[in-house]
Amino acid sequence: MDDKHLAELYRNRFAERELDRKNAIWKVICSNYFQQFVAPSDTVVDVACGYGEFINNIAAGNKIGVDLNPDSERQLAEDVRFISLSATEIASQLQGQADVVFTSNFLEHLPDKGALERLLDGILLTLKPGGCYLIMGPNLRYLPGEYWDFYDHHLGLTHASLCEILAIKGFEIERCVDRFLPYTTQGALPTHPLLVRAYLAWPLAWRFLGKQFLIVARKSAGDAKST
Repeated sequence: MDDKHLAELYRNRFAERELDRKNAIWKVICSNYFQQFVAPSDTVVDVACGYGEFINNIAAGNKIGVDLNPDSERQLAEDVRFISLSATEIASQLQGQADVVFTSNFLEHLPDKGALERLLDGILLTLKPGGCYLIMGPNLRYLPGEYWDFYDHHLGLTHASLCEILAIKGFEIERCVDRFLPYTTQGALPTHPLLVRAYLAWPLAWRFLGKQFLIVARKSAGDAKST
């Protein structure tokens, strides 16, 4: 899918009126959950950053959003550096620079497992030794039909299959949550900040509503080959 069609797809799928709602949800998700993995001085790279829901709301010393969608840049905050680049090529510009790499609802868009492996190789090179890779995505185990309702979903992944290839590539699996957030932000997840905080603080609710996995994978602190 070329850049023009990618932009059109996102405009059709994510209405302008929904952006503020999604941003409010992600502000709480970042501050009440993901911030624990990010230090104030860290360099954070959001791969396939979309409209910046994560990278705009995470607190970090240096924030970089990577995407091929030409609409992404205008949605990013002033403190976010935008790079228009294919995700599988990030190491060509960012090798050894990231303390944290983040991807959300992206891996299923890759065309095949070969592309996934190239992406993981690039992320490993982009991370500093001891760096953290945070991954969210729809879990095929709990979405066997809905998973394929989107035209640009190509690669079927569960939390288990992704952990397996991460380990093969040399990542250390620090945390694997098979059910984390609901599949979409439309309807399933309460949007008032207090309710979002309550959901994040009550993992029992994840067992009923969660359809996305969360994986925290780390590059070995002794792995200096990419720096």
